[in-house]
Amino acid sequence: MLKSADGALRAVPFPVDDPERIAAQRYYDAEFYQAELDHVWPHTWQMATRLERIPEVGDWVEYQNVGQSVVIVRSETGVKAFHNACRHRGVPIAGGKGNDHGNCKAAGFVCPFHGWRYSMDGENSLVYGQHLFSERQLDPADISLIPCRVETAIGCAFINLDDDAPSLRDSIGPLLDRLEAHNMADLRAEWWFGTVLPANWKIAMEAFMEGYHVHTTHPQLGRADAGLFSDPYGDAVTLAGSAENKKRKFALPGTTAAQAIASSIRHMELLSEGMAGMVHAKEVEIMKQVSLDGLPEDPDLALPAWYGRVAMEISQQLSARGEPVPDLIKVMQSDPINVVEFLFPHFFLLPMFTSFSSYRIRPLGPESCLFELWSLTMAAPGEEPEVPMEPTMLPFDSPEFPPIPRQDYSNIPINQVGVHAKGFEFMRLSHKVEGMVSNYQRLIDGYIAGVPAERLARASQQLGGNFDGVIKEFEF
Repeated sequence: MLKSADGALRAVPFPVDDPERIAAQRYYDAEFYQAELDHVWPHTWQMATRLERIPEVGDWVEYQNVGQSVVIVRSETGVKAFHNACRHRGVPIAGGKGNDHGNCKAAGFVCPFHGWRYSMDGENSLVYGQHLFSERQLDPADISLIPCRVETAIGCAFINLDDDAPSLRDSIGPLLDRLEAHNMADLRAEWWFGTVLPANWKIAMEAFMEGYHVHTTHPQLGRADAGLFSDPYGDAVTLAGSAENKKRKFALPGTTAAQAIASSIRHMELLSEGMAGMVHAKEVEIMKQVSLDGLPEDPDLALPAWYGRVAMEISQQLSARGEPVPDLIKVMQSDPINVVEFLFPHFFLLPMFTSFSSYRIRPLGPESCLFELWSLTMAAPGEEPEVPMEPTMLPFDSPEFPPIPRQDYSNIPINQVGVHAKGFEFMRLSHKVEGMVSNYQRLIDGYIAGVPAERLARASQQLGGNFDGVIKEFEF
């Protein structure tokens, strides 16, 4: 149950009373952090693993978060998950260190302490020295592993510690269908990096909920001399894109169509260098081959037409190579997705064409978190990249990170320092482009307060497509 024992809503420490202002204490206060551990994480769908890590029957991986360990295994009857504790004395039956993995098809799960065994379906198959125990201690129904809810979608396994929570699809909503239309289940990880950031998990999350920071944090992506309107939040662009104009303005005055397209290609090259999966190098290479013949002379008409040609060529050429890519022209119209999509509480997907970048954040304490990122792409059968079974852990300031996350990591730790500054009371949000920060923070409050699960699920669905979005109205 989410509600308190007497059925009333619980008090929320440092609640979001004004949706445009988020109290600084929510990013470091121990009481607030404990409320998240008690009431948010036990009731939400967490991305536990990518499915290519468990391709064969018996393959298992461990997922740990906020003191809980769960084993996800591919059994003969599908993907299952179990709370990782032997029913004898509680020792983990697999792993116990966080990112462990293996295959249990031959021997099942064997407790390393006293040798109790379990099948990949969680049933106890051996109690060593069972004559030493009283009969009531060995009831078969009572010594099987305790199942954990697990659902699969978009190439991942999601777990939920709450047996009564709404389903994954009810919690995420139509965004799952839109992502699946882009063949997300066929993506494969090229690499997987991880780092520990000295920052609250929400500070790390909020760095990716709006594009307002790009112009300053990632200046290489927003150069005013590139021939394009590169500052979508500036007054000049607001005017250019206003209702006073008959069409949207993409290019700066005096820029030709060819110059605007060349600038767009360079922008995509920088995204590819900076984010890998978000715009894959193979997509950039195809982009460079797309003909400009027959495009309008007006760059504001030429650019959208050219992007349509790019999407078509990427789909056709990669499909011809045997890659299971979608028809981009079709799905961009039928199932549009944002350049950043957020799945509450801790999972991001960053698509552009057929490849994706992916982020997952897990709290390690009030002012520390684990940040992981993947580069995801598609490949022809037999040409899939070798599956990374655990993240390559790096210091957060390592030059081995791609440039864009490295720039973000330069801000996140000092942001954590700043929220402690004397006189800094709250985050001051734009209601037009930082709405997602407010929306997910208020959803956290709903979990802490004990709002009915169905209302929380409906609110969670509103986070789909909310990147750079407005503050939403919730039922609580």
